[in-house]
Amino acid sequence: MSREQQAVDRARKAFETGRSKCLEHRIRQLRNLQRLFSERQSVISDAIKKDLNKSEVGTQLYETLGLEGEISLAIRKLKEWAAPRPVEKNLLTLSDTVYIQPEPLGVVLIIGAWNYPWAVTIQPLIGAIAAGNAAVIKPSEVCVHTAKVMEELLPVYIDKELYPVVTGGVPETQELLRQRFDHIFYTGNSAVGKLIMEAAAKNLTPVTLELGGKSPCYIDKNCDITIACRRVAWGKYTNCGQTCIAPDYILCEPSIQDRVIYEVKKAIKEFYTDDPETCPDYGRIINQRHFKRIMALLEDSTVAAGGDNDESHCYIAPTVLRDVQPEAKVMQEEIFGPILPILSVSGLDEAIKFINKREKPLALYIFSQDKKVIERMKDETSSGGLLANDCLVHYSVSSLPFGGVGNSGMGCYHGKFSFDQLSHLRSCLIKQLKMEGVNSMRYPPHTAKKLGWARFFILKTVDLGWMGRMLLLAAMVVVAAVVLKNYLL
Repeated sequence: MSREQQAVDRARKAFETGRSKCLEHRIRQLRNLQRLFSERQSVISDAIKKDLNKSEVGTQLYETLGLEGEISLAIRKLKEWAAPRPVEKNLLTLSDTVYIQPEPLGVVLIIGAWNYPWAVTIQPLIGAIAAGNAAVIKPSEVCVHTAKVMEELLPVYIDKELYPVVTGGVPETQELLRQRFDHIFYTGNSAVGKLIMEAAAKNLTPVTLELGGKSPCYIDKNCDITIACRRVAWGKYTNCGQTCIAPDYILCEPSIQDRVIYEVKKAIKEFYTDDPETCPDYGRIINQRHFKRIMALLEDSTVAAGGDNDESHCYIAPTVLRDVQPEAKVMQEEIFGPILPILSVSGLDEAIKFINKREKPLALYIFSQDKKVIERMKDETSSGGLLANDCLVHYSVSSLPFGGVGNSGMGCYHGKFSFDQLSHLRSCLIKQLKMEGVNSMRYPPHTAKKLGWARFFILKTVDLGWMGRMLLLAAMVVVAAVVLKNYLL
C-alpha cells in the first residue's frame, strides 16, 4: 500500500469514528489552526522568503491575515451555518417539518498552489474542517520550503489522522488521484484542472476548480488615470505578478496609452524604488523554468518600461509593454509574471467584444467614473468576479463567493460559501402519520376532482407567522374532512 493510500485510508477511518461531525471538535481544530499562525509566524515567513522572496510583513498581509479572519468568522458563525435551514412550504406540507440539513461530504482532497501557498491551501481546509470533513492536504511541491513547514507544523496543531499532509510532486499527486475521495478541491492552471476533473470522473467525485486565465483591465479615458494606474500597478506587481486574479493586460484608447505608461512607471517607482531588485517588497519568480517561460513572452512586443532581468536570481523587473497586438505571444496564455501589456481599443464597445471573444476570465477590472460604463461592462460580459475601480480586493471579502466560470474554474469558496461548497445540503421532510385524508387525493383511482384539489394544495405557497400557520392548519383539517367525505368516498 502506497504512502498516499495509507494517508487516505487513515483519514477515512478517522472520519468514520464520527468525531469530525461534532461542532465542538470542529471549533477546537479551528482554534488550534488559528494558534499555529500566531505562534509560528516567523517560521512560516522564513520559508516563504526562501521560496518567493516575500517579506515578513508581505507574508502576513497577503497570506496569513486573511486566513486568521476566515478562521475567526468560521468559529463565530459555525453553529448558525451547521443548523437546520427551514424552507418555504406549500399547503400540502404545511404541517410537516421541512428543512435543509448541511452534512459532511466525507474525505476531501485539497491540492494547493505555489503562488500563495498558505492562503490557497489552508482556506479550503478551513471550510473542510468547519463542514465536518476529513481532508488530505497536498501542498505544492514547487514551494519546497513552505511544503516542508506545512508537513511539519500542521500535524502538531490539528488532528493528524483527520487532516494528513502528503508532500511530493507529480507521481505523488497522481497516486492520490487514484484514490476515492468525496470531493476534490484544486487550485492551479486549467490544463492540470482538466486532468483533475478526468481523474475525479472515474469515481463521480465532485470537484472545485480554482483556475485562472487572462483577467482583462479596461481603463476609461475619462477616469482618474493616476489613481487607476496606481491601483493597477499594485494589483499587477504584487507577488511579482504571480497572482491568479492579477490584471493580465490593459485595454485602453490610443489617446491615453502614453499617459497610462507614465502613471504605471510612476507607481512602480513609488512602490519599489528606482531599483526594484533591491527592494524588500518586490518578489521573485518561483523558479528558472517559469523565468524562461515569462521572458519568452516578451520576444515580439515592445518594452515601454522595465525589462531588466537576472536569471540566476529569478528576477524580472516590473515591465510594461506598449502597442501589443492580439496575436503577440504575451496574449496567448496567462502571463503569471510582472509583465503588463497594453492593447489599444477604440472604446468600450471594442473592449467588450475583445473580452467576449476569449475565455471567461477569473476576474474582470474596469476603471471608470461613469456608472453606465461600469453597468455595460457588467451586463455584457461574464467573469468569475468583476471589480470596478480597484484590483484584487474582492478576494478579501468573505461574504462574496470567490471562483471562476467556464475555463477559469467551477465552484466557489470563502466564508459561508466554503462551508456550503464542502457540505452536502440534505433535503429533509419529516411527516407524521396523521391527516391521511389530505393524502387521499394522490392515491388511485385518479379523478379530475382529485387533480383540482392537488393543484390547489401543491401550487399554493405560504409565508405565515406562527399564529397564521396554526389557523391554516386547523382549516386544512376541516378541508381534509370535507374532501374525504364528499369526493373521495
